[in-house]
Amino acid sequence: MEENKPLLAFGRKNYILMLVGIALLAIGFFVMTLDTEPYGLGFLGITLGPLIVLAGFVVELFAILAKDKAQK
Repeated sequence: MEENKPLLAFGRKNYILMLVGIALLAIGFFVMTLDTEPYGLGFLGITLGPLIVLAGFVVELFAILAKDKAQK
């Protein structure tokens, strides 16, 4: 049996990236609420907010797939 088996599923780098992704998701949804146009059809609600949310999901995907150097 391996003595140095990590107790957590991900490394420190993965968890930091996950927190950054969650922060981007929250910021993106908050930016969408700032739109003053009716039904959120302005620039913030249709363009900028969703792009930030999409970036958050990309960071989350990268955080899950990234290998931590300490686990090698």
